[in-house]
Amino acid sequence: MKSTVFVKPGQVALEDIDKPTIQADDDVIIHVVRTCVCGSDLWSYRGLEEKAPHSENAGHEAIGIVDSVGSAITTVVPGDFVIAPFTHGCGHCPACLAGFDGDCQNHQDNFSNGVQAEYVRFQHGEWALIKVPGQPSDYSDAMLNSLLSLADVMATGYHAARVANVKTGDTVVVVGDGAVGLCGVIAAKMRGAKRIIAMSRHEDRQQLALEFGATDIVAERGDEAVKRVQDLTNGAGADAVLECVGTELSNETAMNVARPGAIVGRVGLPHEPKMDMTASFYNNIIIAGGPASVTTYDKQLLLKAVLDGDIHPGKVFTKQFQLSEINAAYQAMTNRDAIKSLVLI
Repeated sequence: MKSTVFVKPGQVALEDIDKPTIQADDDVIIHVVRTCVCGSDLWSYRGLEEKAPHSENAGHEAIGIVDSVGSAITTVVPGDFVIAPFTHGCGHCPACLAGFDGDCQNHQDNFSNGVQAEYVRFQHGEWALIKVPGQPSDYSDAMLNSLLSLADVMATGYHAARVANVKTGDTVVVVGDGAVGLCGVIAAKMRGAKRIIAMSRHEDRQQLALEFGATDIVAERGDEAVKRVQDLTNGAGADAVLECVGTELSNETAMNVARPGAIVGRVGLPHEPKMDMTASFYNNIIIAGGPASVTTYDKQLLLKAVLDGDIHPGKVFTKQFQLSEINAAYQAMTNRDAIKSLVLI
């Protein structure tokens, strides 16, 4: 089968590898229908973190058809249409039961990898996989894209809003205008925020943020962005902040736009070496967040919201490519020609 490999910074390519097989009794082999490129995939592609040449790439979002299952799998059968979350919770450990399946205590190998391929071995599939009614052919392209977003970005955006305890009437700042940040706007609206301030410097992302429910756009960065938010909130700051980038600047901005006692929900993969917690201490700012509880959120509310047409997170996929064009898919996101690149198998 064809699978994406990391060649060197600025280059990924397809290679022929063996189709995965069942190796454990709770494995599920999935024939991938759609996958995509994540912002986290770009760190090594841009040369910002080290990665071994010709190593398996980090793609981790997919929808597909179950090809085969291990002997312990009872929840899906070959032929089922599924969402493959990037997390693989067990569903019954204390963390999963508390709604934090991104930190499952029973599965050390809790994250997907190498999903930009024709087939993928999904480990611990009994509880983690999300079965979708019918078959891909029953859905429009737009609906399939929204279903794919439930493998990561929509659930991750919702996680930021959940851990920040966004509630009815809140003023929320969303730091980051990538797919996760835009989905964070959707999530904040779902949870009843009355005002959603989206930080974005790019017109296409600004327009989508407004469509998703943002009430204000802040294009400034750094100290100017903080001043702009303070002006918009009459000096009060935000009740909740969704940090959806992971850089030192984005975290600093998130802390500085939060009012005293606010919660910062962090879902941007951290890349800063350290964080000065002094200011957050004196302002009683609560910091929460981590890997999203993808399966929990999909099962509880997100799958229904997508199928009912209440939310349309698939709009973050602004360009699509064939698997054979995988390097172009990466380039489109690197060059900001696409908010998120969709890959058809």
